[in-house]
Amino acid sequence: MSSKLYIFVAEQFQRFILFILAAGPIPNHIAFVMDGNRRFAGRLGKRPIEGHMEGFSALRRVLGISYKLGVRSVSVYAFAIDNFRRSPEEVNGLMDLFEENLHAVCKHGALFEEYRVRLNILGKTSLFPERVRVAVEKAEQMTKHNKSVVLNVMMPYASRDEITTAMQTVGQKVINGDLSLSMITEDDINAELFTTKGDNDPVEVLIRTSGVRRFSDFLMWQCCEDVQVHFTPVYWPDFGLRQFIPIILDYQRKIWSRKLLIPQADPYETVVIIQNHLAMAGYVFRFR
Repeated sequence: MSSKLYIFVAEQFQRFILFILAAGPIPNHIAFVMDGNRRFAGRLGKRPIEGHMEGFSALRRVLGISYKLGVRSVSVYAFAIDNFRRSPEEVNGLMDLFEENLHAVCKHGALFEEYRVRLNILGKTSLFPERVRVAVEKAEQMTKHNKSVVLNVMMPYASRDEITTAMQTVGQKVINGDLSLSMITEDDINAELFTTKGDNDPVEVLIRTSGVRRFSDFLMWQCCEDVQVHFTPVYWPDFGLRQFIPIILDYQRKIWSRKLLIPQADPYETVVIIQNHLAMAGYVFRFR
């Protein structure tokens, strides 16, 4: 099979898989902790910044899959406030990448136009260099009229900072006489969170790559209840449809089990069965 024919067949097969998955319930909001870029680079003997570049390619791939499935909001943990403590070379390289990709959204944002994506940069952007802040403002302005789906790029972000900022805003309302101290509720705090102001649905699925099992100060308020959490062993640059399938299947089975009260099967076993049948039929693809 020629390479062009192989690519064509693989693309058609991926469309078929996405079409089948999209027929079932799909989470409205998926959050990603994009972990493992540096370890991915180290495994290949490359510099950390090269791993981050591969990570941006993975982000474009995953966004395409998400929006084809019908996901309405995607949140990605792009840069933690604590990441400023990394080496100046890596931090400066990341700032260059952020600026470059934000400008690319403004000039060649085909994915954003195709799916009518609104870009939100959520976090303490005042910590960014001026050149990155300018790029952030321009990209947000360019996409603010898009209403179909939302991409939240969390940077520089920390959940504790988000909650603290929300509390300060609520406290200021009390000081101004707009709100009574005794009347403060969770809803008042929730209304001031970055994700709420970004016009997002509640987070339903959180995915962290690289095998690390912790939240790392990401969306701790939003993920405190009724959120499906998945830790996958692959590094972020390797994450693709193959890893996405069992996560979506697991979400769908849990939704169906609530409605129909049916036993839950292991989605990973289901994927293995599907792949075995496809292999027997001669369809051997690497989902990316």
